[in-house]
Amino acid sequence: MADLSVQLASLELRNPLLSASGTFGHGLEMQFLSPPERLGGLVSKTVSLLPRRGNDNPRIYETEAGFLNSIGLENRGIESYLESTLAEVADADCVVFTNIGGEREEEFVELARRLEERDEVDALELNLSCPNVQGGKLPFGTDPATAESVLRRVRDVSTKPLFAKLSPNVTRIGDMARAVEAGGADGVTAVNTLLGMAVDWRRRAWRLATKQGGYSGVGIKPVALRCAWECANAVDIPVIGCGGIANAEDVLEFLAVGCAAVQVGTASFSDPGLLGRLAGEVSALLDEHDVASVRDFVGCMDRPRPAKV
Repeated sequence: MADLSVQLASLELRNPLLSASGTFGHGLEMQFLSPPERLGGLVSKTVSLLPRRGNDNPRIYETEAGFLNSIGLENRGIESYLESTLAEVADADCVVFTNIGGEREEEFVELARRLEERDEVDALELNLSCPNVQGGKLPFGTDPATAESVLRRVRDVSTKPLFAKLSPNVTRIGDMARAVEAGGADGVTAVNTLLGMAVDWRRRAWRLATKQGGYSGVGIKPVALRCAWECANAVDIPVIGCGGIANAEDVLEFLAVGCAAVQVGTASFSDPGLLGRLAGEVSALLDEHDVASVRDFVGCMDRPRPAKV
């Protein structure tokens, strides 16, 4: 059986499969469908400094190949996360990432400071790229200097591994990856949702109350794959691929282009048990192709194939 263990910065994961923020609950809500002991890691829904009610309805719209969302980072805030959620995830038998988000640099810094002493949290994922707040503006996720500044300031208050979640809505995502690496990131998550829109022309109505939102699902996989590959070739820190992954074949595509791990998001809505099954399915495919270790497989697309003897 193929060895699926991977290393992300200082973190050792049993396999390269993680949940994607915002798709798998706050803590262990999905444990009876996809047990944590079958995963490499859990990534929380974005936690903000203060509670957020989110955007008005309608805020989800299913498309032909995924869906649009404009949830607006609804969550109960850091106090509730510290007091309630972390007590639950303390029992998770996998690596735990807390995803944090804010509208100002100071909010990221304060969130990281509050989480620094919590042993239940193994790493932080900085949401620099949510398209559902600030009217679609993306100040952290589209400007390299700003992104680097956020990472530097968080790095000053946190010793935990830091992963920057990047936006695909940029001209050169490799520049963004290099910027967060320079700021002290230990890894990159590529990518968040694409900006999208849908309308009901018959009723002359917007499908989302915010008009535009984040597009995710199988339809974005080619874009996400390209972005992940570009990031992997731009930096020396590990890249976590994310976007449109729905089966074991998809997982291996992202690993082949250089991702050290992947996150599964939208696919979990239609198949909540998928993430819990993927490790076995990925291992079977690697065994079928005589790959002994997933670490040896990572980045194989940019390496010459061994000559046949």
